[in-house]
Amino acid sequence: MELGVTGLNAKATLGPDATMRLARRAEELGYRSWWAGEHVVLPSPRTAQTPMEPSDPVLDPLVHLGFVAAVTERMELGTAIVILPQRNPLVLAKQVASLDVLTGGRLRLGIGAGYLEPELAALGVPMAERGSRTDEYLDAMRALWTQEHPSYRGRHVSFANIDAYPRPLRPDGPHVVVGGHSAGAFRRAVSRAHGWLGVGDTPDDLVKHLAGLEKAAAEVERPSWLGRLEISFQPLGPVSAADAGRYAELGVDRLVVYPLPLEDVDDVEAFLERHAALADAG
Repeated sequence: MELGVTGLNAKATLGPDATMRLARRAEELGYRSWWAGEHVVLPSPRTAQTPMEPSDPVLDPLVHLGFVAAVTERMELGTAIVILPQRNPLVLAKQVASLDVLTGGRLRLGIGAGYLEPELAALGVPMAERGSRTDEYLDAMRALWTQEHPSYRGRHVSFANIDAYPRPLRPDGPHVVVGGHSAGAFRRAVSRAHGWLGVGDTPDDLVKHLAGLEKAAAEVERPSWLGRLEISFQPLGPVSAADAGRYAELGVDRLVVYPLPLEDVDDVEAFLERHAALADAG
């Protein structure tokens, strides 16, 4: 079981010195991946669903990962997640391909449909369309990355007689990970992605999500070129060795630890050091 870390493009850990220090330390400790999430805007005042205060700073994940790429050598760099329906798919496809090339293929594109209605509305996305836009945008980006003569026609995005280089380094495009726990997210992961990323408090939460993925696998076809669905899981608090062993038994390929709400850089580094041995549980 691999070990990754997420959440450090927000709050007090987002400055250049802290980012450089923590990213290099994570790589030294054997962390295999570094992930960054996003909220373009947040409701103000804060709502019950909102995970952060509207005044809490959070860096754009692709910009943040570009910085992390420059100060590391081996760690994979992932978005966890980009809220896909809020993005222009052609612009995002160019950004992703550019970052993939500059990182030597270290990029993993984690995407989700989003859940905060005020954020989606501010960016012009009706809640009822977020799932269909997510599916179309991902298919459209993949067409731009992989087709000799890219074209796509859908309800939300259409194009033809265009092209965009550089292409991602992988012939089938970057490694795509779908995040989320809805039936739609499970089907999207099975039918369109290399991997799935879930979030929860305990291994029991993961058991429920795996059941959802199993149900989706019986409902939609998985293209053979995607291979086996890779399972990543992000516990929302500190992880014990016993729980790490349980995650490994459940088939987790990648355990993504989450140091927040710690904000002091020394505390975050200590968290990384304490959790570094969890990879041995798998």
